[in-house]
Amino acid sequence: MKRRVVVTGMGAITPIGNNVESFWNGLKEKKVGIGPITQFDPTEYKAKLAAEVKEFDPKEYMDPKSAKRMERFVHFAVAASKEALLMSGIDMEKEDPFRVGVSVGSGIGSLQALEREHKKLLERGPGRVNPLLVPMMISNMAAGNVAIQFGLKGKSINVVTACATGTHSIGEAFRSIQYGEADAMVAGGAEASITPIGVAGFTALTALTTSDDPMRASIPFDKDRSGFVMGEGAGIVVLEELEHARLRNAVIYGEMVGYGSTCDAFHITSPAEDGSGAARAMVEAIKDAGITPNDIDYVNAHGTSTHHNDLFETIAIKAALGDHASNVKINSTKSMIGHLLGAAGGVEFITCVKSIKDGFVHATAGLLEEGEGCDLNYTKGEGINCNVNYAISNSLGFGGHNASIVVKKFEQ
Repeated sequence: MKRRVVVTGMGAITPIGNNVESFWNGLKEKKVGIGPITQFDPTEYKAKLAAEVKEFDPKEYMDPKSAKRMERFVHFAVAASKEALLMSGIDMEKEDPFRVGVSVGSGIGSLQALEREHKKLLERGPGRVNPLLVPMMISNMAAGNVAIQFGLKGKSINVVTACATGTHSIGEAFRSIQYGEADAMVAGGAEASITPIGVAGFTALTALTTSDDPMRASIPFDKDRSGFVMGEGAGIVVLEELEHARLRNAVIYGEMVGYGSTCDAFHITSPAEDGSGAARAMVEAIKDAGITPNDIDYVNAHGTSTHHNDLFETIAIKAALGDHASNVKINSTKSMIGHLLGAAGGVEFITCVKSIKDGFVHATAGLLEEGEGCDLNYTKGEGINCNVNYAISNSLGFGGHNASIVVKKFEQ
């Protein structure tokens, strides 16, 4: 028998708020966290906007010595994990630490460390490269440092599937608890890639918008969409086996019930044109949840604001949900916070849980007129107060990675 898995904690560092409540209130208010890049001089770059995390001081979440040995993406992961664990109420003094694990991914790791030390290498020689370059740069250090900071000695993994990283990380944590490998898992994603090489690389790929209007830059499903806006941050949740949560009288915010994962095996950057891979991931997640497509009330779409993604994801939703697709409320959180890459799935899972808890589906901000072929209900205009029993969160990553997770309103 698969064990039931519930959500008992959430933590968020985002471009519109550095905790879950400020993030969620920002979504409800249609607050757009996009603006001119400040982390480097973007004068010579075609893409000049990003969704940066504001007013973040790592020393508010960890001691200064620890902070110095971590890069920005790890700071975000530790900070969001701290909030999630505090919300969960888990007392590690009373837990078997080998039964509490970590599944926190980053799609890229630290480009900042790589750029900084490569410059030293060229200008001052190999002997001046920081001895800590490798452990500060590699993407698994988000998971590693979260485990170290909070004494989590169970299964610790770092899933890397580009923009599907956060969703896969949560899905794999879910499976680990279902099948008895852990009683609780800290899971999600963290990313901080707003750097010269990061922006230049995605721009060369023609993936980023070159719009200079923050309100018309990340506009998923809109006819004028022209690419995504790079964001940064972290979304972390505490998943827990139901009886384990009950025994300690934990507050339960939702129940995770389904996970589906597929690959397009089609193209390194473009989703499959018929949406078959993404559709199958949704179908598998729905099947895993033991429900039907008609039970889905809300889809948090990957919705990147690129032409191909939004069109092909629309096709995928129709293929997965059939006639019911026109009845489902869909939105894109990226319309306000940009694309957090490996952290996107974590933040968007939190959005689903909050939507279920509060009975509210936020608007797709900036959507004025749907593009050709984008003909579903993308929550244009204002958010909607409505009952949400089942929600799906979708993530699609370069390399053809697709992941979908189903979360439901918790019932005893």
